[in-house]
Amino acid sequence: MMTQGTRPMTTPVAVVSNESFLRLEQVSKVYPTSNGPFTVLTDITLDIQAGEFICVIGHSGCGKTTLLNMVSGFVRPTTGEVRLKGQLIKEPGPDRMVVFQNYALLPWLTAADNIYLAVDAVWPQKSRPQKMAIVREHLAMVGLADAAQKYPSQLSGGMKQRVAIARALAIRPEILILDEPFGALDAITKEELQEELLNIWQEHRCTVLMITHDIDEALFLADRLVMMTNGPEARIGEIMTIPFVRPRDRERILEDPTYYELRNNALDFLYHRHQLQESDAA
Repeated sequence: MMTQGTRPMTTPVAVVSNESFLRLEQVSKVYPTSNGPFTVLTDITLDIQAGEFICVIGHSGCGKTTLLNMVSGFVRPTTGEVRLKGQLIKEPGPDRMVVFQNYALLPWLTAADNIYLAVDAVWPQKSRPQKMAIVREHLAMVGLADAAQKYPSQLSGGMKQRVAIARALAIRPEILILDEPFGALDAITKEELQEELLNIWQEHRCTVLMITHDIDEALFLADRLVMMTNGPEARIGEIMTIPFVRPRDRERILEDPTYYELRNNALDFLYHRHQLQESDAA
């Protein structure tokens, strides 16, 4: 087991394993435009093991969301394959659940009903009391047992995101896909939800694939950090192994010199080796 003082490790390409849980193999995505084909991602090969927590980081326009959408099944790759446990991903399914930055809660349903809707869709054979028990369990898991009958308009941003996470976990997905889930939250709420997400993940150990723009968030949460080159034709530039032991203690990590080596390496990748130019942001 690695210790808190382990040196940072990066690799320019993914480590390939024949026993990977989730595998993206030589994936590219090309969209037709009025100016001709536009390549968002090219030659993406990535292997993820069951129970891993993976963060993906990169400048805007590098195809991070497109990558997640291919894993979720919302988007098909132009070339290459995405496989889960050896099976080709062709469409969305309950084995992969997405949590969006904007929560995606139905405003006319209560917190409990938003979760119930997902549970009912996945397990229609269960009785209503069984489904409600699942709803209550997951609301309690995210600290919202008392907010079950509140509507999204009555909830803070952090509470809405808790409901979205509870809804995702309630159907017991094999992969939890998070698209900048804490990006719109204040710093204190963000840290609280990071801690809560880690605690839930420690308990259930589903595989997590998460987009973030926050290097500190990635270093606290992830097992590995996938760093994307700039788009168009974005690739995986480096993959950083994050060696801090679990369960993680934020204060202890911040006192570790390795944390700053990792952080500086990620910053150097993003703002020197792959600095975003004005033309990239256009």
